[in-house]
Amino acid sequence: MENRFRARFCVLILLACSIYSGLTLVGAQNRRPKNVQVAVRVKWSGTPLLLEAGELLSKESKNLFWEFIDDWLLHVAKTDGDSHSAKDCVKKIVKHGSFLLSEPLAPLFEYSLSLRSASPRLVLYRQLAEESLSSFPLPDDSYSNNERGLDANETADIKKFDPLLVGVNPKSPDGKCCWVDTGGALFFDVADLLLWLQRPNELGDASQQPETYDFDHIHFDSNIMSPVAILYGALGTDCFRGFHVTLTQAAKEGKVNYVVRPVLPSGCEAEVGLCGAVGARDSLNLGGYGVELALKNMEYKAMDDSAIKKGVTLEDPRTEDLNQEVRGFIFSKILERKSDLTSGIMAFRDYLLSSTISDTLDVWELKDLGHQTAQRIVQASDPLQSMQEINQNFPSVVSSLSRMKLNDSIKDEIIANQKMIPPGKSLMALNGALINIEDIDLYLLIDLVHQELSLADQFSKLKIPHSTVRKLLLTVTPPELNTFRVDFRSAHVHYLNNLEEDAMYRRWRNNINEILVPVFPGQPHYIRKNLYHAVYVLDPATVCGLQSIDMITSFYENTFPMRFGVILYSAQFIKKIEMSGGELHSSALEHDSEIENDKSSLIIQLFIYIKENHGPQTAFQFLSNVNRLRIESAESTDEAVEMHHIEGAFVETDLSKAKSSPQEILLKLKKEQTFKEMSQESSLSVFKLGVGTLQCCLLMNGLVFDSSEEALINAMSDELPRIQEQVYYGHINSRTDVLEKFLSENGISRYNPQILADGKVKRRFVSLASSILGGDSVLNEINYLHSPETVDDVKAVTHLLAVDVTSKKGIKLLREGIHYLIGGTQGARVGVLFSASQTADLPSLLLTKTFEITAASYSHKKKVLDFLDQLCSFYEHKYILRSTTAAESNQEFVDKVYELAEANELFSKAYKFLLPEASDLKLREHLNKVSQFLYRQLGIPSGVNAIITNGRVTPLGASVFLSDDLHLLESVEFRHRINHIVEIIEEVNWQDVDPDMLTSKYISDVIMFVSSSMDTRDRSTESARFEILNAEYSAVVVNNENSSIHIDAVVDPLSPSGQKLSSLLRVLAKYAHPSMRIVLNPLSSLGDLPLKNYYRYVVPTMDDFSSTDYTVNGPKAFFANMPLSKTLTMNLDVPEPWLVEPVIAIHDLDNIFLENLGDTRTLQAVFELEALVLTGHCAEKDHGPPRGLQLILGTKNTPHLVDTIVMANLGYWQMKVHPGVWYLQLAPGRSSELYFFRDGVDDGSQEKSLSKRIAINDLRGNVVHLEVVKKKGKEHEKLLISSDVDNQSKDKRGHSSWNSKIFEWASSFIGGRDHSKKSDDCLKGHSKGGRHGKTINIFSIASGHLYERFLKIMILSVLKNTHRPVKFWFIKNYLSPPFKDVIPHMAREYGFDYELITYRWPTWLHKQTEKQRIIWAYKILFLDVIFPLSLEKVIFVDADQVVRADMGELYDMDIKGRPLAYTPFCDNNKEMDGYRFWRQGFWRDHLQGKPYHISALYVVDLVKFRETAAGDHLRVFYETLSKDPNSLANLDQDLPNYAQHRVPIFSLPQEWLWCESWCGNATKSRAKTIDLCNNPMTKEPKLQGARRIVHEWTDLDFEARKFTAKILGDEMDNPEALASSKKSVNDSSSEDMESKAEL
Repeated sequence: MENRFRARFCVLILLACSIYSGLTLVGAQNRRPKNVQVAVRVKWSGTPLLLEAGELLSKESKNLFWEFIDDWLLHVAKTDGDSHSAKDCVKKIVKHGSFLLSEPLAPLFEYSLSLRSASPRLVLYRQLAEESLSSFPLPDDSYSNNERGLDANETADIKKFDPLLVGVNPKSPDGKCCWVDTGGALFFDVADLLLWLQRPNELGDASQQPETYDFDHIHFDSNIMSPVAILYGALGTDCFRGFHVTLTQAAKEGKVNYVVRPVLPSGCEAEVGLCGAVGARDSLNLGGYGVELALKNMEYKAMDDSAIKKGVTLEDPRTEDLNQEVRGFIFSKILERKSDLTSGIMAFRDYLLSSTISDTLDVWELKDLGHQTAQRIVQASDPLQSMQEINQNFPSVVSSLSRMKLNDSIKDEIIANQKMIPPGKSLMALNGALINIEDIDLYLLIDLVHQELSLADQFSKLKIPHSTVRKLLLTVTPPELNTFRVDFRSAHVHYLNNLEEDAMYRRWRNNINEILVPVFPGQPHYIRKNLYHAVYVLDPATVCGLQSIDMITSFYENTFPMRFGVILYSAQFIKKIEMSGGELHSSALEHDSEIENDKSSLIIQLFIYIKENHGPQTAFQFLSNVNRLRIESAESTDEAVEMHHIEGAFVETDLSKAKSSPQEILLKLKKEQTFKEMSQESSLSVFKLGVGTLQCCLLMNGLVFDSSEEALINAMSDELPRIQEQVYYGHINSRTDVLEKFLSENGISRYNPQILADGKVKRRFVSLASSILGGDSVLNEINYLHSPETVDDVKAVTHLLAVDVTSKKGIKLLREGIHYLIGGTQGARVGVLFSASQTADLPSLLLTKTFEITAASYSHKKKVLDFLDQLCSFYEHKYILRSTTAAESNQEFVDKVYELAEANELFSKAYKFLLPEASDLKLREHLNKVSQFLYRQLGIPSGVNAIITNGRVTPLGASVFLSDDLHLLESVEFRHRINHIVEIIEEVNWQDVDPDMLTSKYISDVIMFVSSSMDTRDRSTESARFEILNAEYSAVVVNNENSSIHIDAVVDPLSPSGQKLSSLLRVLAKYAHPSMRIVLNPLSSLGDLPLKNYYRYVVPTMDDFSSTDYTVNGPKAFFANMPLSKTLTMNLDVPEPWLVEPVIAIHDLDNIFLENLGDTRTLQAVFELEALVLTGHCAEKDHGPPRGLQLILGTKNTPHLVDTIVMANLGYWQMKVHPGVWYLQLAPGRSSELYFFRDGVDDGSQEKSLSKRIAINDLRGNVVHLEVVKKKGKEHEKLLISSDVDNQSKDKRGHSSWNSKIFEWASSFIGGRDHSKKSDDCLKGHSKGGRHGKTINIFSIASGHLYERFLKIMILSVLKNTHRPVKFWFIKNYLSPPFKDVIPHMAREYGFDYELITYRWPTWLHKQTEKQRIIWAYKILFLDVIFPLSLEKVIFVDADQVVRADMGELYDMDIKGRPLAYTPFCDNNKEMDGYRFWRQGFWRDHLQGKPYHISALYVVDLVKFRETAAGDHLRVFYETLSKDPNSLANLDQDLPNYAQHRVPIFSLPQEWLWCESWCGNATKSRAKTIDLCNNPMTKEPKLQGARRIVHEWTDLDFEARKFTAKILGDEMDNPEALASSKKSVNDSSSEDMESKAEL
């Protein structure tokens, strides 16, 4: 029965097809659905895929790069006989690369290659190659004459020279495709290189050696101490083979440090073979972005009526997917059965497609739409594909979804889940770690998956069972909590008060539970209990210290509920201790004249004396007196304390209470030894606590803060909830000593900012597992030292000490490591990695050998640590601190070893046997091997002492590192990183490991390797409990126990994030084969369609590589069968760091109306990656962001290519870059005069950091965190000077100061300089008496062909009404290619300047999704940073405005010191009163009588705007308001009007802006500008209104369109009709319609 029904149904369908085919054959051809195709290409020329493969492999392991080269050279002939196409070549490259990788990593390697993610790295090498060639100009003019070394073809390709494109491919120098750069010379022939290799050290100075970078490929046999030889060339060329063989051999012999930088110079493509050149000849199309075609709201019919321009569009060769369901039909199956009716069936399909578009549904149809979508997805055979098809083609499938019968189980489960997670919320986690869905893109996701698969591969090679590997990968490192408290309790703390005992607090209640009572914000709880201990650690002779004392006294006198105390120290005394290596030699200090005259020590002595004799209040009063006298006698408040201030303060303080005269007491105290010792002990206690390096600091119950008043209040606010929680749960009661409780639970004996990273210092981790798996590793040779009687225990923490045995600091670190073990640690062991300088003497080498023997043979002995400590002490005093003659010293050292060994009950037999046998050469070779390991694997340069704790690298700076620091390091790392790993490893059931190998050392090694690798992952520490959500009916579950990747996700399939995620999840499913648990979470109740767009996420496939020739087409977004009668607007969803712009687009991408395409089937658009955005945050040490700080970015040869200023908002800044090596500097002038960059920890060496090197070598951009410090003596100078003050100082000095000096260097900002055009004609016009006077700067923004048409009219109207020079500034983000082609010609013809500017929306600022609102936002949010710093004033003019007056009048107008000037809305068109929302409700109350202004025209005083931080204030208001969807309906207008109480607006005279919607006709004749405002009452189309309202508009339009047609070579649209239209308008205007309107 069913079969008969199906047969009849098919007959009906075929009948319908044939009838439809016959009736509508012609019509169907004309109305066939159209396609849209979009591509994004890069600006640089293509890069060879073969070289990209090498870069991808080097990311996995540095050695794989060299293995790939050797494998390719050995097995692949240059003939490429078996590769007949690009696809064949790619398969061959993938095959050779995958052979070197483990099985799970191979598919990802193939996908990354098709994604072209390594191309930017090769562009960076091109920059370095070009710099190499330009440093040695060749005699042949062919290279040197061409500034960038480009050949003619490539020069033609780059239409506009972009100075930021630093990685342009160099031209083959003199026909050579490879060369070797040694710093002193370039070698183009192997023969010349061989001559140099005979005596490499003799030719050229060592300082001339080329610089190497972290990303360089350094041959694994190279000696880092040897001369550097860099090979520039491409794998596959004969010259590369010759140079590579020669240099590899030289590296093995220790002659050179061999580096390869892969470059295929332009012109060498034929030399590299067919497969070697694949990708190099084609433009490079990118994947990894989304394209949206949104159904556009045409309420105001803002669409250009010009005819669609004709142009060449290439039809896409791909065929449509006929397997996709259309209204219940699968047409591929119908065509299989009835191929003879193909044309009719396809016509019927096209009809169905064009008739199913829905952008509205009735309320009852929307009710269960989300649940119906979830049901369709989970019931599909391929749920991920189904989700992608639904949400990326939603307007076409929504009607069929809404008719689907709903299963109640699915609905019930979704509703139940939504009790635990908000409806519509989307989340995603990769192996337990949450991913930010807003920021995720394909490149980032592939990198995250790659690092997980890499770790899994490493762990499996360590023979860890797969189940444990999965458990480890799913472990999320807990977020770091800064709850370590410095245990400062000692006799050296001097308290000013005691809330529990002092009489002044007796009236307060002592009920601890009152802390739970709510109080007004900012008001403290007044409870008679010492809850907050604010102990300041300070040097009383410093300005900072004395200011802190005054602050403490002020709080105390105002009975602030806090216990205050101080620990005093002398910075001079601590400096002496540090210079002595942390040891106090009393004999040396007694006769030190500096210590004798130390003001700080004297103040401490006097303070202690007064406190003991007269109480703490008097002692604190003495310190206040010192500060008062200092301020009274000083010219400025920053001057240092003098001895007479101290003596005077003491006399004042002690006068009334002393039995003998204060002068006598003072003299006696200066000689008194007891108080001097107490002073020194106080300083020593501060040194041991480690807080002396912070200068002034606050310890709030042991937590470390800055010493400012703001920090004190914040510290109290931070501590309050912790105390409240403890009181609530009964852990603190009225009898609890709060300080004792906190410090005993979380107290540490020493603070070290290098270890306790405060978020400003980024900790560095290295994987020790990858180095051990690389083969012969020095880690295999280490024998560890342990605390007594713990040798056989498993050690969770491993400290590797990198010690330069020839340096005093190195031996000091070694001794502290031994003291750390002697002091006792149950959970840690110590290994030593010795290195030495080339000039190390024999005793230094023998010390390393002695350590090796001792650790290998005697580590279990009781006194082994004492022996090593005594030996190090002897070595330090005998060989480091003084020099002895070589012959005596060698034997003396050996004898001392024997003597100390016997004294410590170690058998000297082993030493007597092995030490004399030790070969000087072998010991040096071993030390050299260790140096290589430290530098290559751990990034520790020669001569640097460091500690590697389970992979965390802590290099030692100028500050002293003590054994207590090692205890702190152990405690911090175990708590935060290692503990959870130990718990997993302890449960492992080791199956593939020999039981004899399962020693405590083996397990300790595994813990070390695993924990070091885990923290090299760059991922979030946040997680979510996905398991609490039900996943029986409404989830997509894919189980794969063999996979190392697990995806947890909660997805709203009908959301913009769902559109992107569906594609990303499909990519993961195909290439990573993960286990997945995707819970669908659609909105349960919808008021409107959730998606009104089509969407494609562009992912590359192997089909992008031609199977017929050697071309690479690259991925494209393809929209098949788009609706004809709907207006669509195109938006790109690109990764955050990308700046893209359209470069090929004949049609209006803002208003795509496919019915107008005519015979063309596919609309084509090509975008270009204009630049990557380098972003960052800048902080000033102990202050807020340095607002207005100027940064410049450039290369070595051109230091200033881009500039910017730092915002107050998070210290944010951004600049445009391309792949390459960049140098970031503080700009000349006030920025570099006041500041320098601070690198890492404050160790006294900061001023050396005047620039930061930044490598851009991928498509993910870079986020740079900067910290700046003011230079000595400049601490209180302001960066920004008010223009009023500036003008006064200018008058006094007779020349300009900083605010005008910055214009000397501030020549351009992001995106500006390369598109700034000033034509010759324009310059000639000046000299002929044309345009003259001060330039008027006008800023505008347009999107879509209609508004670009308006923009040209606005430009003409401005120019025709002024004789002054005009410069236009256009935001380039949305300008079409035709407009950008026309505007340079227009500028030349009409004599104006222009500049295209852009700014990438900051990630931290709330994003707008609708294009129109983004455009509005660009009008107001970035005015302080989007223009060059040299621009002082600009006028914004709407694109649809016609100017009737000289804009110079407005430009010169005095706006009374306000940053902004707007025109208020007119109120004389009474018909519109009902629409004047600002006269009622919220707006009336908020404005408080101020006018509401229109945003179509406004003036910006940029100097005042930047000075007053107006941009920062506007962004803060925007961030607060924009999260409410009902706020900022007219964003560009509402925001400045709302903020005018903070950012004042000058109201311009009414005549400066007239628009018909709001202004009566009576004032039109006085209008200086006319704006074509939308009329909410009539909704009149724009063009119709323009022709009716502005009589000159048609003339201007005709002129602009005629000029555009001439430039683009187009025909005018019916010029006769236009002329007659023009004539009729002129006739009617002769009657002076505007005069009539006034009557």
